[in-house]
Amino acid sequence: MTITLDSLEPALSVRQVLTLERVLAGEPEVVAGASQLDRPVRWVHVAEAADVGVMLSGGEMVLTTGVLLAGDEDKQAEYVRSLYRAEAAAVVLGLGRAFPAPPDVMRRAAERCGLPMVVLHRPFPFAELTEEVQSRLVRRKFAAVSLSEAVRTELTALITAGAPLQRLLDEVARHSACPVVVTNLAHRVLGTAGERPAVDDVLRDWERIARQAWGHHPGRSGTGGGTEGDGWIRAELGGRGERWGRIVLCGYRGDTATGRLLADRAAEALVLHRMLGGAACSWEEQSAQSLLTDLVSGVVPARQLLPRARAAGLPVNRRTFVPLVVRDGDTGRLERLLRLLGLPGLVAELADGATAVLLSLARDQDAGALAEHFATRLRTESGTARTVVAAADPRTGWDDVPAGLREAQHVADAVADSAAALELPPVVRLKDVHLRGLIRLLRDDPHVQSFAERELGGLLRETDETLLSVLRTYLATGRNKSRTALLHHVSRPALYRRLESIQVRLGVDLDDFEQAASVHIALLAHDAQQQ
Repeated sequence: MTITLDSLEPALSVRQVLTLERVLAGEPEVVAGASQLDRPVRWVHVAEAADVGVMLSGGEMVLTTGVLLAGDEDKQAEYVRSLYRAEAAAVVLGLGRAFPAPPDVMRRAAERCGLPMVVLHRPFPFAELTEEVQSRLVRRKFAAVSLSEAVRTELTALITAGAPLQRLLDEVARHSACPVVVTNLAHRVLGTAGERPAVDDVLRDWERIARQAWGHHPGRSGTGGGTEGDGWIRAELGGRGERWGRIVLCGYRGDTATGRLLADRAAEALVLHRMLGGAACSWEEQSAQSLLTDLVSGVVPARQLLPRARAAGLPVNRRTFVPLVVRDGDTGRLERLLRLLGLPGLVAELADGATAVLLSLARDQDAGALAEHFATRLRTESGTARTVVAAADPRTGWDDVPAGLREAQHVADAVADSAAALELPPVVRLKDVHLRGLIRLLRDDPHVQSFAERELGGLLRETDETLLSVLRTYLATGRNKSRTALLHHVSRPALYRRLESIQVRLGVDLDDFEQAASVHIALLAHDAQQQ
């Protein structure tokens, strides 16, 4: 059976201890520190010694009759102060022979320290209270350890099955019932999980959150006053003496100790997942890929993706965005080139060998010139003319970025099959693809498909595609026979015979502009449908 947080008892606080049936029998009254009753109780300790503070380690509810304090107000005040210094959860004084009424000195000292002080008006066996609270705390601790082991087992099984990072994070979020964020050491978000609205609330102001949360001691975390006590719990990611990231439970509502166990188990699993990842793309690459894929698909509105982009380190305020799609471009080379040129942006591999690049430029920078400089350097470094850099017009609004990425992808697809045969500028735009781009958009239309089959049927039925290849080159070169013969390594007379054979099979005259144009359109449609 899977253990979840719902199956755990709530953490015991001072307030909850005071509502236990056995405690109510003693008629408890809070006489000081009423605003601190939500302090967690780690243990219950019965002590009459005046120097009890040295015996404590923090979080204890101390039970006493005060028999050794009666008649000495200095000892009474110091007793309370020593409990405060030891970070006790509360002090419970049983009224009786030593103190028939709440001692005013102890009450005032407790109020000044903010230490909850409770008196019991009826005789009460402390053993019953310690037995009740200790048994509850032990059950709680056992349940937390069981949960920790269950999480470890489930995450290990996912890793063994080859699950992606997101699947692991989803499992951690399910157990913790709060947003989960993974970052690198620069606080850039590499992955998130949890209910989308809650995650977006966390990411919306992530830069400030990260700055304030990790400006403190390494053992603590917070968000503008949000400390571990407020449910912001983190664990470091790393191995072999080197840290490389963090996992954060954001707003965890359970007790802190259980939250730390969950965060530690999750961190162990993520480190193992990364170690076993081998040459797979890094978490940074996966994060960029997820974001850009969501932008291109349009499934998630751009406005909802803005917090993720900002948390991933992409500048988004008052920026000009340049959507690019690169064909035959290595992701690692593209990222290195962006760093070399000092261009902020995200890089992610899309389907069919395309790579999306989203540049984020200052408003006063020349977007067109920088995109062209980037494309020229890329072609030079790759050493091939087949590298295609397609771009959409710059966007100044984030909501327009998805349409820009889709436009750039469409342009890249439109020239992908003929990049070597065409004279392309460093950056190809929609105006450069002309008819080819339109056909690409309409390739799935049944009317276009029927037109292509009707026009080319005489050649499509041939098992030998030599004539189709010659036709493609002849039309792509503007019916330049010399160029076509050269590219196919045949003599002019041999080319003439092949062109004659093509015209016979198609029943057209390729010297007639309209008929040649019709065949060319049909061929573009046919080629687009094959991709």
